[in-house]
Amino acid sequence: MVERVGTAGSRTDSRRTEWTDPFSTRRTGDHPPASPRKQRTGPSRTLRSAVALALLAGGLAACGGGGGTPSLRWYVNPDNGGQATLAADCTRAAGGRYKIDTSVLPLDATQQREQLVRRLAAKDSGLDLMSLDPVFVAEAANAGFLRPFPASEAAQFTDGVFPPAVQSSTWDGKLYAAPFWANTQLLWYRKSVARKAGVNPEAPGFTWDKLIDAALRTNTTVGVQGNKYEGYMVWINALIASAGGQIITNAQKGDDATIDIDSPAGRQAATIIQRLARSRAASPTLSTDIEEQARSLLNGPRGGFMVNWGYIWRAENGDAKDGVISKSIPSDLGWARYPQVTAGQQSKPPFGGIEIGIGAYGKHRDTLAVDAVKCITSTANQKKYMLDSGNPAARAAVYDDPQVKREFPMAGLIRDSITTAAPRPITPYYTDVSGAVQSRWHPPASVNPATTPRRSDSFIRQVLRDQALL
Repeated sequence: MVERVGTAGSRTDSRRTEWTDPFSTRRTGDHPPASPRKQRTGPSRTLRSAVALALLAGGLAACGGGGGTPSLRWYVNPDNGGQATLAADCTRAAGGRYKIDTSVLPLDATQQREQLVRRLAAKDSGLDLMSLDPVFVAEAANAGFLRPFPASEAAQFTDGVFPPAVQSSTWDGKLYAAPFWANTQLLWYRKSVARKAGVNPEAPGFTWDKLIDAALRTNTTVGVQGNKYEGYMVWINALIASAGGQIITNAQKGDDATIDIDSPAGRQAATIIQRLARSRAASPTLSTDIEEQARSLLNGPRGGFMVNWGYIWRAENGDAKDGVISKSIPSDLGWARYPQVTAGQQSKPPFGGIEIGIGAYGKHRDTLAVDAVKCITSTANQKKYMLDSGNPAARAAVYDDPQVKREFPMAGLIRDSITTAAPRPITPYYTDVSGAVQSRWHPPASVNPATTPRRSDSFIRQVLRDQALL
């Protein structure tokens, strides 16, 4: 998940962009309902708008033409150069059959998505490979922008891969992207604060209520992502999933999808958000906090607990080494599984990461591009990328590697958390769903379990049927 604002796992400076997730769906505001219902059978409204912009912009030049060694163009999300390194490695391994050139997408996730959609809508044959956030796969696949992997190819991209990563790469029963790296959130905490509170966050049955109680007893804080952006949707979805519910089901039915957010699970999620947001344990700037604000809170004088992505370990150690934070902080840093909503009911941590898609219009989409994706997403290269960038691999075997275990002492917990993580709704209209939820659940202090799930249920339905705009 990488951008300045609006992503789940965002970082802001060039040195720190290697641990994050792109393709935010930040949405603001809404308008009076539009008249009458329109059947949603094609791309979502936001995607249709981007397509129109692409067609108005005129033809986009294809890359990689001419003679010599065939060139594949890979559009990558910003990182620390790890994807460019893999491109060079796979070029060497190809032995002259092809070469991979990378183009870095904008730092802002909305602009990343817009650039890809414009090129794909214009049938740009020079867009061979692309790094995609899981929530974008269904939309791009439904629009015909991605080349599916037939059953004869799919196994090599799914064997040994975490189930949520496979699920997020699949649409309408077909694999449309190859899982590259995965991500999840952990509960990070100051061990000294946990001892003072008399709690063990690693103990079975550690719930959000126990977490908030511990922070209140010690006058410390619980850092979360409460800004009106994708990171807040990540929190809402994880709470609902951990309570045994879903935001929507039957997503393949488009505007007739089943809206499930007004449920006991939705009300439990709202109760937790309301309790934290209105307590002393909340950040004073909760309604504008993203990942880095939550980390700053943990490192501050009232820092106690935080849910955040796996990049935290390297970020904390790197900042301590550079003198940005006290060198004592990393040694006081503990980690545990994402908190439970109900004691005894296993939590469903958030899921994120990056998948590699093949453009539907590339000249080498059925041959060299498939070989390149196989190289990029191999177990060996996922291990290399995890060690180079800090982004967790999508293949479970990587976490058993001794080198990975040394570099990431919480590797086993990350592996187990990704295995049981809950993807966000897999739907071609994800941006509409996410924007609708955010608009009715923000700011966090306004959330009311008696009304918020019901209001968001109605609004999601209106948005999907084009009866309301975001």
